[in-house]
Amino acid sequence: MVKIEASWANVLADEFDKPYFQQLVEFVRQEYRQGPCYPPGRQIFAAFDLCPFDKVKVVIIGQDPYHEPGQAEGLCFSVAEGVMPPPSLVNIFKEIEADLGTPPPSNGSLRRWAEQGVLLLNATLTVRAHLAGSHQRRGWEEFTDAVIDRLARQRSGIVFILWGSYAQRKGAVIDPSRHLILQSAHPSPLSAYRGFFGNHHFSTANAYLEKQGLAPIQW
Repeated sequence: MVKIEASWANVLADEFDKPYFQQLVEFVRQEYRQGPCYPPGRQIFAAFDLCPFDKVKVVIIGQDPYHEPGQAEGLCFSVAEGVMPPPSLVNIFKEIEADLGTPPPSNGSLRRWAEQGVLLLNATLTVRAHLAGSHQRRGWEEFTDAVIDRLARQRSGIVFILWGSYAQRKGAVIDPSRHLILQSAHPSPLSAYRGFFGNHHFSTANAYLEKQGLAPIQW
């Protein structure tokens, strides 16, 4: 039985019964038994636990959890309090400041976004220590595709933020007539100057939410 927030458990119930997911669970259990993996087991589904299905207002899609000790906390781009924000997150905070005038926060944890309705979804939810991408192509991508599909089909009026080609491919199933899709370059230092900076995604997302009578996100 997967320990995940009740509304997600209901929406994804059929997914948990599929053979690929059973194999994924076995693989992840074995990996966590063999050596350090991230995030900590109780935080694998943190993005869902902090942001119930019917409360999702914004979805940000990442790729892989951070793979060094103490960083990953189950939310894409987010690091645990007390951990130095990685370069992509620093660039996200820079764009928020340029877009909204909000100065960078004192730490890199994005739990406060999740609690406001931002689903911070990595395509792959676990990783072996020091080995980026080590849990890719084991079933997580199929599971997170199902998550995006359920949100895209069963909800409307969500802002999907897709930074970089990987996230954009993953978001290909989203109907732009039902949701707002915001796309740009990735915030990584390798690509941020090719269209991430100046994308105004944070103000655009908030304007869309307010138009629906929803509270804007305090980025």
